[in-house]
Amino acid sequence: MSIIELDSLCLQRDQRTILSGVSLGIKEGEQWVILGRNGSGKTTLLEMLTGYMFPTSGTVNVLGNRFGECDVREVRKRIGYISQSLVEKLALADPVWEVVATGEYAFLRFYQEIDPAVKAKALQLLEQVGLGVTAEQPFGTLSQGERKKVLLARALMSSPEVLILDEPCSGLDLHEREKLLTQIEALSARQITVIYVTHHMEEIMPMFTHVALLHEGRLLHAGPKEQVLQGSVLSEAYELPLEVEWTYGRPWIKVRAEGAVK
Repeated sequence: MSIIELDSLCLQRDQRTILSGVSLGIKEGEQWVILGRNGSGKTTLLEMLTGYMFPTSGTVNVLGNRFGECDVREVRKRIGYISQSLVEKLALADPVWEVVATGEYAFLRFYQEIDPAVKAKALQLLEQVGLGVTAEQPFGTLSQGERKKVLLARALMSSPEVLILDEPCSGLDLHEREKLLTQIEALSARQITVIYVTHHMEEIMPMFTHVALLHEGRLLHAGPKEQVLQGSVLSEAYELPLEVEWTYGRPWIKVRAEGAVK
């Protein structure tokens, strides 16, 4: 079953080409990572997947709905989304459980009484991400890593069919990053399609099956991760002499020194 079908996406802004002929299919059971340098088109692609931006030409089909021919707001209810920009929009003074509970309705904060069943669900998800003890604390008192876990719990409130993670480990130290990646890896037990955007290839956990590599607005390579995450392929995209070493099911990137002999 097809979860996402992108066909020949192009986006023009004034005289600049942001995306050019991007086609990508994501099927049920696949977990994808989107890689690419700054300015390669990753954020633009996410905006199109969530219906906040439309291509100049080409089509976007998500969960059986073609954008432009459906109520995008209804489709968004089936998509979870985590990004740093979302953290900045949430109220730091609100209790942590309430921030999680807003995910049930895609609100940024509540202005009315909250259904006790929704609160119970939020508390349960906080326990699952290991933050049950923080439930009554103000959101702003949490560390960056804890805030990202809260966003994960919030995204799961609506039981999304697709979960988009836009650089979720950005700004985290090694300890916080690895704790968050452990929580993300646990998503493999759920019936959910994950799309993970990152600059750091060592964040690609064993759960991920496929990689899409963007370069200057084009889809350079896409397919099973073992085929895309090769030194020759990545060297072309990043314009550096790169090598890939797989350890514990994760790829680790090395930059070969000029003139070095392997």
